[in-house]
Amino acid sequence: MTTTHDASVIDRILESSPTRLWLGTTATDASDGAELVVIDPATGLAVTQVADASVDDARRALDLAAASQASWAATPARTRGEILRTAFELVRDRSEHFAQIMSLEMGKTLRESRGEITYGAEFLRWFSEEAARINGRAQAAPAGNGQIVVTKEPIGPVLAVTPWNFPLAMGTRKIGPALAAGCTIIVKPARETPLTMLLLGQVFADAGLPDGVLSIIPTTRTGAVTDTLLGDPRLRKLTFTGSTSVGQHLIRQSADQLLRTSMELGGNAPFIVFDDANIDDAVAGALAAKMRNGGQACTAANRFYVNNAVIEEFTSKLSDAVSRMVPGPGLDEGSDIGPLVNAKQRDDIGSLVDEAIEAGARVRTGATAPDRDGFYYEPTVLDQIPANARILSEEIFGPIAVVVGFDTEDEAIAAANNTNYGLAAYFYTTDHARAQRVSAALDAGMIGINRGVISDAAAPFGGVKHSGYGREGGTEGIEEYLVTKYLAS
Repeated sequence: MTTTHDASVIDRILESSPTRLWLGTTATDASDGAELVVIDPATGLAVTQVADASVDDARRALDLAAASQASWAATPARTRGEILRTAFELVRDRSEHFAQIMSLEMGKTLRESRGEITYGAEFLRWFSEEAARINGRAQAAPAGNGQIVVTKEPIGPVLAVTPWNFPLAMGTRKIGPALAAGCTIIVKPARETPLTMLLLGQVFADAGLPDGVLSIIPTTRTGAVTDTLLGDPRLRKLTFTGSTSVGQHLIRQSADQLLRTSMELGGNAPFIVFDDANIDDAVAGALAAKMRNGGQACTAANRFYVNNAVIEEFTSKLSDAVSRMVPGPGLDEGSDIGPLVNAKQRDDIGSLVDEAIEAGARVRTGATAPDRDGFYYEPTVLDQIPANARILSEEIFGPIAVVVGFDTEDEAIAAANNTNYGLAAYFYTTDHARAQRVSAALDAGMIGINRGVISDAAAPFGGVKHSGYGREGGTEGIEEYLVTKYLAS
């Protein structure tokens, strides 16, 4: 089966989409003229090219960030907030263009892209309000020999490395607090999805952000670019969203300059259904927690632990709902789930599923890559999973739900916590006392109680264990970009 888009539709989407680097508020070609290719995951075909930043471009971005840092830090908080608020309004006004660009380059459905635009823009609004609420404190010294004054100041130039799966929101929840705190920032978006971030650069240029405060440098030369920036003493902070293995590597690199780091890394979220749960609600929550973004989310539920008294009812209803999902290009309004981002992602998922089936797992629905252009994998439900199956221990990052039974609450908690990750966890119960016990016992930074979607710009997002450290969003998010100074008088 062949998937095609009307070329005129793609041309219209790309017509007003920036494809050059943003160095400050100036659109520019790469210093060596290099370009990287943007692929449509629905077809596997190239749709456009964007500037591919070199090491020299990275140095130029840091030159601008360092030169602008003092003046941006001295800019009144209200002014910083008003620029962020203007950017929020512009993103909202241009939301359909953002959604189309996102669906084209990343593959998610237009419905989900529109949802991400709403969510991602909210970080700009939230931190526009937080800019004026950076607080310190003053008190008399207990010894009676003076005053203790504590102030908060911007940490300085920031490097933000963002992933492909949420190309707007993963940027705004870093850019928003950095700018609100008074930090200049360089963003290196994922090579698969540069267009969304470059379009956001246009928004900030139009919002009146001073030159040099924000640079955006998509690149295929990631190692050389990040090595250059992380080794420069002018850079003061690294914030990264991506895989645990890459995060660990970046942490090691950042040690030489003792950079402040924030790491939002991988996940392997459990989803527990107790025997007293409302099963229909749990199935609806499972679909949201698993199939959102085609399962390509660090918060996605991977392991479904279901009490044996209700496991068949839950699995049957979940499998029926999943089997009715319609895969298709993200730009097609009738698609329920889009393609995966690239061929490697599809093939890696296929290997996990095939290994589980060979070890004895049962297919309830899906479990194949359809014969069509693009990077599709059928939404899948597996049960009767062997305890040692790799699919239970690795982050799946695709539309695959694996169901495992349990008998006791303690057994479910132990299984849920049996992972190196600790980002999100979900459970369904109608017992209030159980909800309190299980919330306290789960090793995760975020807990969804009777709900499958938990992200909120006003709440702290982050995990424990190999899921990283630091928090994004909420009142906590801006603290990652501030340093504490003590004044004795």
